[in-house]
Amino acid sequence: MVLVVSEEVRKAIGARRPVVALESTIIAHGLPRPRNLEVALELEEAVRREGAVPATVAVLDGRPRIGLDQEELERIANEDIRKLGHRDLPLAVAAGVSGATTVSATARLAALAGIRVFATGGLGGVHREWTVTQDESADLGLLARTRITVVCAGVKSILDVPATLQRLETLGVAVAGYGTTRFPGFYLADSGHPVDWRLDTPEQVAAVMRAQDALDAPESALVVANPVPEAEQLDPALHARVLADALRACAEQGVTGQAVTPFLLDHLVRHTDGASLQANLAAVRGNVRLAARIATEWARG
Repeated sequence: MVLVVSEEVRKAIGARRPVVALESTIIAHGLPRPRNLEVALELEEAVRREGAVPATVAVLDGRPRIGLDQEELERIANEDIRKLGHRDLPLAVAAGVSGATTVSATARLAALAGIRVFATGGLGGVHREWTVTQDESADLGLLARTRITVVCAGVKSILDVPATLQRLETLGVAVAGYGTTRFPGFYLADSGHPVDWRLDTPEQVAAVMRAQDALDAPESALVVANPVPEAEQLDPALHARVLADALRACAEQGVTGQAVTPFLLDHLVRHTDGASLQANLAAVRGNVRLAARIATEWARG
Protein backbone atom coordinates (compact mmCIF):
# COMPACT_ATOMS: atom_id res chain seq x y z
CA MET A 1 0.00 0.00 0.00
CA VAL A 2 1.51 3.33 -1.08
CA LEU A 3 0.79 6.15 1.33
CA VAL A 4 0.51 9.66 -0.03
CA VAL A 5 1.81 11.91 2.75
CA SER A 6 1.40 15.63 2.24
CA GLU A 7 4.57 17.67 2.05
CA GLU A 8 3.71 19.57 5.23
CA VAL A 9 3.10 16.39 7.21
CA ARG A 10 6.14 14.62 5.74
CA LYS A 11 8.44 17.49 6.68
CA ALA A 12 6.98 17.69 10.18
CA ILE A 13 7.49 13.96 10.77
CA GLY A 14 11.03 14.15 9.41
CA ALA A 15 11.87 17.07 11.69
CA ARG A 16 10.17 15.46 14.73
CA ARG A 17 7.67 18.28 14.95
CA PRO A 18 4.27 17.51 16.54
CA VAL A 19 1.66 15.96 14.24
CA VAL A 20 -1.92 14.95 15.05
CA ALA A 21 -3.89 12.50 12.93
CA LEU A 22 -7.58 13.28 12.40
CA GLU A 23 -10.23 10.91 11.06
CA SER A 24 -12.43 11.80 8.10
CA THR A 25 -15.61 9.87 8.92
CA ILE A 26 -16.92 12.77 10.97
CA ILE A 27 -16.62 14.91 7.83
CA ALA A 28 -18.23 12.52 5.36
CA HIS A 29 -20.78 10.76 7.56
CA GLY A 30 -21.03 12.52 10.91
CA LEU A 31 -22.27 16.01 10.06
CA PRO A 32 -24.65 17.64 7.59
CA ARG A 33 -23.38 19.71 4.67
CA PRO A 34 -21.98 22.38 4.63
CA ARG A 35 -21.35 22.23 8.38
CA ASN A 36 -19.08 19.22 7.90
CA LEU A 37 -16.48 21.15 5.89
CA GLU A 38 -16.59 24.06 8.33
CA VAL A 39 -15.87 21.68 11.21
CA ALA A 40 -13.08 19.92 9.31
CA LEU A 41 -11.32 23.23 8.76
CA GLU A 42 -12.02 24.33 12.34
CA LEU A 43 -10.44 21.18 13.78
CA GLU A 44 -7.35 21.52 11.63
CA GLU A 45 -7.01 25.15 12.73
CA ALA A 46 -7.37 24.12 16.38
CA VAL A 47 -4.39 21.78 15.95
CA ARG A 48 -2.35 24.56 14.36
CA ARG A 49 -3.18 27.01 17.15
CA GLU A 50 -1.61 24.56 19.60
CA GLY A 51 1.57 24.46 17.53
CA ALA A 52 1.08 21.10 15.84
CA VAL A 53 0.46 19.98 12.26
CA PRO A 54 -2.92 18.42 11.42
CA ALA A 55 -2.98 15.26 9.31
CA THR A 56 -6.52 14.44 8.25
CA VAL A 57 -6.61 10.90 6.87
CA ALA A 58 -8.74 9.54 4.01
CA VAL A 59 -8.58 7.40 0.87
CA LEU A 60 -9.03 9.22 -2.43
CA ASP A 61 -9.19 7.33 -5.72
CA GLY A 62 -7.61 4.30 -4.10
CA ARG A 63 -4.70 6.21 -2.55
CA PRO A 64 -4.44 6.44 1.25
CA ARG A 65 -3.69 10.09 2.04
CA ILE A 66 -2.17 11.48 5.22
CA GLY A 67 -2.79 15.22 5.29
CA LEU A 68 -5.40 16.77 2.99
CA ASP A 69 -5.42 20.11 1.22
CA GLN A 70 -8.50 22.31 0.85
CA GLU A 71 -9.66 20.66 -2.38
CA GLU A 72 -9.30 17.18 -0.90
CA LEU A 73 -11.20 18.16 2.24
CA GLU A 74 -13.97 19.51 0.01
CA ARG A 75 -14.16 16.19 -1.81
CA ILE A 76 -14.55 14.30 1.46
CA ALA A 77 -17.21 16.75 2.61
CA ASN A 78 -19.24 16.90 -0.60
CA GLU A 79 -18.93 13.56 -2.40
CA ASP A 80 -20.94 10.48 -1.46
CA ILE A 81 -18.11 8.19 -0.42
CA ARG A 82 -17.77 4.97 1.52
CA LYS A 83 -16.93 4.56 5.18
CA LEU A 84 -13.71 2.54 5.49
CA GLY A 85 -12.53 0.48 8.43
CA HIS A 86 -9.02 -0.96 8.41
CA ARG A 87 -10.25 -4.24 6.88
CA ASP A 88 -11.60 -2.27 3.90
CA LEU A 89 -8.33 -0.56 3.03
CA PRO A 90 -6.91 -3.23 0.66
CA LEU A 91 -10.27 -3.49 -1.11
CA ALA A 92 -10.56 0.27 -1.50
CA VAL A 93 -7.00 0.58 -2.79
CA ALA A 94 -7.43 -2.25 -5.29
CA ALA A 95 -10.77 -0.88 -6.51
CA GLY A 96 -9.50 2.69 -6.75
CA VAL A 97 -12.40 4.06 -4.71
CA SER A 98 -12.61 6.95 -2.25
CA GLY A 99 -13.62 6.65 1.36
CA ALA A 100 -13.59 8.31 4.75
CA THR A 101 -11.55 6.51 7.39
CA THR A 102 -13.00 5.32 10.69
CA VAL A 103 -11.02 5.11 13.93
CA SER A 104 -9.47 1.77 12.99
CA ALA A 105 -8.46 2.79 9.46
CA THR A 106 -7.17 6.18 10.59
CA ALA A 107 -5.11 4.66 13.39
CA ARG A 108 -3.65 2.07 11.01
CA LEU A 109 -2.67 4.56 8.31
CA ALA A 110 -1.39 7.14 10.80
CA ALA A 111 0.84 4.56 12.46
CA LEU A 112 2.18 3.45 9.07
CA ALA A 113 3.10 7.07 8.35
CA GLY A 114 4.94 7.40 11.66
CA ILE A 115 2.34 9.50 13.49
CA ARG A 116 1.97 8.66 17.16
CA VAL A 117 -1.01 10.81 18.28
CA PHE A 118 -4.57 10.63 16.96
CA ALA A 119 -7.65 12.62 18.02
CA THR A 120 -11.23 11.47 17.51
CA GLY A 121 -14.66 11.82 19.11
CA GLY A 122 -15.55 8.46 20.63
CA LEU A 123 -14.27 4.94 20.08
CA GLY A 124 -16.35 2.07 18.87
CA GLY A 125 -16.77 -0.85 21.24
CA VAL A 126 -18.86 -3.81 22.31
CA HIS A 127 -22.49 -3.41 21.32
CA ARG A 128 -25.42 -4.04 23.60
CA GLU A 129 -26.75 -7.61 23.50
CA TRP A 130 -23.32 -8.81 22.40
CA THR A 131 -24.10 -12.32 23.61
CA VAL A 132 -26.75 -12.52 20.91
CA THR A 133 -25.29 -10.43 18.09
CA GLN A 134 -21.51 -10.88 18.63
CA ASP A 135 -21.26 -7.27 17.41
CA GLU A 136 -17.99 -5.61 18.37
CA SER A 137 -16.25 -2.68 16.71
CA ALA A 138 -13.09 -3.39 14.76
CA ASP A 139 -11.55 -0.42 16.60
CA LEU A 140 -10.75 -2.59 19.62
CA GLY A 141 -8.79 -5.31 17.87
CA LEU A 142 -6.87 -2.80 15.78
CA LEU A 143 -5.88 -0.77 18.84
CA ALA A 144 -4.63 -3.97 20.47
CA ARG A 145 -1.93 -4.24 17.81
CA THR A 146 -1.16 -0.62 16.89
CA ARG A 147 1.22 1.64 18.80
CA ILE A 148 -0.67 4.93 18.78
CA THR A 149 -2.08 7.28 21.40
CA VAL A 150 -5.79 7.93 20.87
CA VAL A 151 -7.39 10.94 22.54
CA CYS A 152 -11.14 10.35 22.70
CA ALA A 153 -14.21 11.09 24.82
CA GLY A 154 -14.53 7.44 25.82
CA VAL A 155 -16.85 5.26 23.77
CA LYS A 156 -20.21 6.09 22.29
CA SER A 157 -22.87 5.90 25.00
CA ILE A 158 -25.08 3.73 22.79
CA LEU A 159 -22.64 0.86 23.40
CA ASP A 160 -22.13 -1.54 26.30
CA VAL A 161 -19.57 0.54 28.20
CA PRO A 162 -18.53 -1.94 30.93
CA ALA A 163 -18.18 -4.76 28.38
CA THR A 164 -16.05 -2.47 26.21
CA LEU A 165 -13.76 -1.61 29.13
CA GLN A 166 -13.43 -5.30 29.95
CA ARG A 167 -12.61 -6.09 26.34
CA LEU A 168 -9.93 -3.38 26.22
CA GLU A 169 -8.39 -4.89 29.35
CA THR A 170 -8.43 -8.38 27.84
CA LEU A 171 -6.79 -7.08 24.68
CA GLY A 172 -4.07 -5.31 26.67
CA VAL A 173 -4.96 -1.77 25.60
CA ALA A 174 -3.94 0.80 28.23
CA VAL A 175 -6.73 3.20 29.25
CA ALA A 176 -6.33 6.32 31.36
CA GLY A 177 -8.76 9.08 32.27
CA TYR A 178 -7.50 12.58 31.58
CA GLY A 179 -8.04 14.63 34.72
CA THR A 180 -10.53 12.04 35.98
CA THR A 181 -10.88 8.53 37.34
CA ARG A 182 -14.28 8.18 35.64
CA PHE A 183 -14.61 6.84 32.12
CA PRO A 184 -16.37 9.41 29.91
CA GLY A 185 -19.45 8.50 27.89
CA PHE A 186 -18.98 10.50 24.70
CA TYR A 187 -21.95 12.87 25.10
CA LEU A 188 -21.57 12.61 28.88
CA ALA A 189 -18.65 13.54 31.10
CA ASP A 190 -19.14 10.36 33.14
CA SER A 191 -20.38 7.05 31.76
CA GLY A 192 -20.93 5.77 35.28
CA HIS A 193 -17.86 3.52 35.21
CA PRO A 194 -14.37 4.01 36.69
CA VAL A 195 -10.93 3.77 35.13
CA ASP A 196 -7.88 2.49 36.97
CA TRP A 197 -5.43 5.20 35.88
CA ARG A 198 -5.52 8.98 35.77
CA LEU A 199 -3.21 11.33 33.87
CA ASP A 200 -3.39 15.08 34.46
CA THR A 201 -0.96 16.71 32.02
CA PRO A 202 0.32 16.23 28.47
CA GLU A 203 3.76 15.65 30.01
CA GLN A 204 2.42 12.66 31.94
CA VAL A 205 0.83 11.21 28.81
CA ALA A 206 4.08 11.60 26.87
CA ALA A 207 5.94 9.89 29.72
CA VAL A 208 3.65 6.87 29.41
CA MET A 209 4.25 6.78 25.67
CA ARG A 210 8.02 6.76 26.25
CA ALA A 211 7.62 4.02 28.85
CA GLN A 212 5.71 1.91 26.33
CA ASP A 213 8.71 2.10 24.02
CA ALA A 214 11.33 1.63 26.73
CA LEU A 215 9.62 -1.51 28.02
CA ASP A 216 9.38 -2.91 24.51
CA ALA A 217 5.72 -3.52 25.31
CA PRO A 218 3.37 -5.19 22.83
CA GLU A 219 2.38 -2.93 19.95
CA SER A 220 -0.85 -1.74 21.52
CA ALA A 221 -2.44 1.69 21.87
CA LEU A 222 -2.77 4.11 24.75
CA VAL A 223 -6.33 5.40 25.11
CA VAL A 224 -6.53 8.83 26.74
CA ALA A 225 -10.17 9.25 27.77
CA ASN A 226 -10.84 12.99 27.87
CA PRO A 227 -14.33 13.91 29.14
CA VAL A 228 -16.45 16.56 27.48
CA PRO A 229 -16.76 19.55 29.87
CA GLU A 230 -19.81 19.11 32.11
CA ALA A 231 -21.12 22.51 31.00
CA GLU A 232 -21.17 21.26 27.40
CA GLN A 233 -22.36 17.68 27.90
CA LEU A 234 -25.78 16.44 26.89
CA ASP A 235 -28.23 16.67 29.79
CA PRO A 236 -27.94 13.21 31.42
CA ALA A 237 -31.70 12.85 32.01
CA LEU A 238 -32.48 13.78 28.41
CA HIS A 239 -29.76 11.41 27.21
CA ALA A 240 -31.15 8.49 29.21
CA ARG A 241 -34.71 9.05 28.03
CA VAL A 242 -33.91 9.52 24.35
CA LEU A 243 -31.44 6.62 24.26
CA ALA A 244 -34.05 4.30 25.77
CA ASP A 245 -36.53 5.42 23.10
CA ALA A 246 -33.90 4.94 20.39
CA LEU A 247 -33.08 1.39 21.53
CA ARG A 248 -36.78 0.54 21.60
CA ALA A 249 -37.29 1.94 18.09
CA CYS A 250 -34.26 0.04 16.85
CA ALA A 251 -35.69 -3.25 18.11
CA GLU A 252 -39.17 -2.55 16.79
CA GLN A 253 -37.89 -1.71 13.31
CA GLY A 254 -35.55 -4.70 13.18
CA VAL A 255 -32.40 -2.64 12.64
CA THR A 256 -29.31 -4.85 12.94
CA GLY A 257 -25.58 -5.00 12.21
CA GLN A 258 -23.75 -1.94 10.93
CA ALA A 259 -27.03 -0.06 10.60
CA VAL A 260 -27.52 0.08 14.38
CA THR A 261 -24.98 2.79 15.25
CA PRO A 262 -26.05 5.35 12.61
CA PHE A 263 -29.71 4.65 13.44
CA LEU A 264 -29.21 5.33 17.15
CA LEU A 265 -27.00 8.39 16.62
CA ASP A 266 -29.48 9.89 14.16
CA HIS A 267 -32.32 9.28 16.62
CA LEU A 268 -30.35 11.08 19.35
CA VAL A 269 -29.68 14.09 17.13
CA ARG A 270 -33.32 14.41 16.04
CA HIS A 271 -34.90 13.84 19.44
CA THR A 272 -32.55 16.11 21.38
CA ASP A 273 -33.07 18.97 18.91
CA GLY A 274 -29.42 18.77 17.92
CA ALA A 275 -28.10 18.94 21.49
CA SER A 276 -26.32 15.59 21.10
CA LEU A 277 -24.53 16.92 18.02
CA GLN A 278 -23.36 19.99 19.94
CA ALA A 279 -22.03 17.77 22.76
CA ASN A 280 -20.28 15.62 20.14
CA LEU A 281 -18.56 18.67 18.63
CA ALA A 282 -17.58 19.99 22.07
CA ALA A 283 -15.94 16.65 22.83
CA VAL A 284 -14.09 16.52 19.51
CA ARG A 285 -12.79 20.08 19.89
CA GLY A 286 -11.43 19.32 23.35
CA ASN A 287 -9.83 16.09 22.16
CA VAL A 288 -8.13 17.79 19.22
CA ARG A 289 -6.64 20.50 21.42
CA LEU A 290 -5.40 17.99 23.98
CA ALA A 291 -3.96 15.71 21.30
CA ALA A 292 -1.95 18.63 19.90
CA ARG A 293 -0.53 19.38 23.34
CA ILE A 294 0.37 15.72 23.84
CA ALA A 295 2.00 15.57 20.41
CA THR A 296 4.03 18.66 21.31
CA GLU A 297 5.33 17.03 24.49
CA TRP A 298 6.02 13.79 22.65
CA ALA A 299 8.02 15.61 19.99
CA ARG A 300 10.27 17.12 22.64
CA GLY A 301 11.64 13.65 23.21
